[in-house]
Amino acid sequence: MTFEVTILGSNSAIPANGRHPTSQVLNFNERLFLIDCGEGTQMQFNRYKIRSGKIDHIFISHLHGDHFFGLIGLITSYNLNHRTAPLHVYGPAGIDQIINLQLQFCSRGLDYELVFHIFEPQNGLVIFEDKNMVVTSLEMKHRIVCSGFIFTEKFTEFNIRKEKIQEYNIPFEMIGSIKKGADLTLADGRIIPNAELTLPLPKARSYAFCTDTLYNEDLLPYLSGVNLLYHEATFDKARVDRALETFHSTSAQAAQIAQKAQVKKLIIGHFSSRYFEQDLDSLLLEAQEHFVDTALALEGYTFAVER
Repeated sequence: MTFEVTILGSNSAIPANGRHPTSQVLNFNERLFLIDCGEGTQMQFNRYKIRSGKIDHIFISHLHGDHFFGLIGLITSYNLNHRTAPLHVYGPAGIDQIINLQLQFCSRGLDYELVFHIFEPQNGLVIFEDKNMVVTSLEMKHRIVCSGFIFTEKFTEFNIRKEKIQEYNIPFEMIGSIKKGADLTLADGRIIPNAELTLPLPKARSYAFCTDTLYNEDLLPYLSGVNLLYHEATFDKARVDRALETFHSTSAQAAQIAQKAQVKKLIIGHFSSRYFEQDLDSLLLEAQEHFVDTALALEGYTFAVER
């Protein structure tokens, strides 16, 4: 089952040095989820051949412009392209008022339903859930209210052992209930426990998105063991005072969080505009001093959430 994230924007504050503000697309079994929507996101869809019409859920971390200024353009473009499916936007208080005000003065109205899900960031708070995935909030420490997100796959059915179907001559109409956890009762009254009939569920994979934040060890219990972690790394370690002043993190601090949470892989991004492309390797090396399996959030790169 596909579970991967594509980086569309990796710069902080403004478009600079060939990089765009924050935006990512998560592909879960060919369902697309948009995480933040900085300026230029639609152009990045085209550049990297993202089928943006498949996006039904957008998660906005906070109301600094580099994380949501592309949203109104995307919403109105969907209307121009005759979208009919509802669009769900998850974000902090005020996102609905901002978008609705823009629509009031700049649009004749939408031909599809735009649904806002307003929440207060809280570690472990479930903000979206269906039969295949659950999304929880993480409370970032930033200058304004800001949320990170953890996307975790769900399993609702066991895989039945094929040899058990033959061994017990299981009728087709009973397979569905067994996959959902039921035991099997034979004609002679014997009960075959579900654990004998099915394979153990695999460990659920997870992707954590930690955007603008100070170094924050309060996140460690929630990040523990995640398969793939994105953590902002706006500055190098020499500018740790600047990171503290602006409520951001250094590349070394991002890697320390990854190391302490024992995640499987780390991606660092949200780079300050002071860093040109050739400077990013120094940020990577600083992170790798603390956490070896670190990669740069280079635009257009796709990272698998591996089991």
